[in-house]
Amino acid sequence: MSVDIGASKSKSEPNVVPLCDILLVLLIIFMVITPVLQKGIDIKLPETSTADEGGGGPSNAIVLTMEKDRTIKLNQDVIELNLLENRLRDMYQVRQDKTIFIRADESLPYQDVLRIIDIAKGAGIETLGVIPERYASDN
Repeated sequence: MSVDIGASKSKSEPNVVPLCDILLVLLIIFMVITPVLQKGIDIKLPETSTADEGGGGPSNAIVLTMEKDRTIKLNQDVIELNLLENRLRDMYQVRQDKTIFIRADESLPYQDVLRIIDIAKGAGIETLGVIPERYASDN
């Protein structure tokens, strides 16, 4: 009868229980944080129907257009940028529907379009619609 004392062949295995606990905690943290990190603005997409194929919007809609040469038209009437806010404020004081549609030439920098959006919001317009079609002015 022989006994091998120094030759023990035990294998060490890693304990995976703490690793699973850490992974579950991280999963819960990411599940809680993910909805908080989502940022954006709420938009309302235009509704289309087959009856609207005649083009154009409602007859009382106001469209603010910025041309390539930075002239501003309010329903085809040319207006200067420094007079725009007062003109919009006067127009929308008596209107129930405080909605305006903005259209700009596709070659304009975005900051110019944002400037007229800020002016419109400053004039008290509640709903701003941006016309998504590509627009190239004739100028």
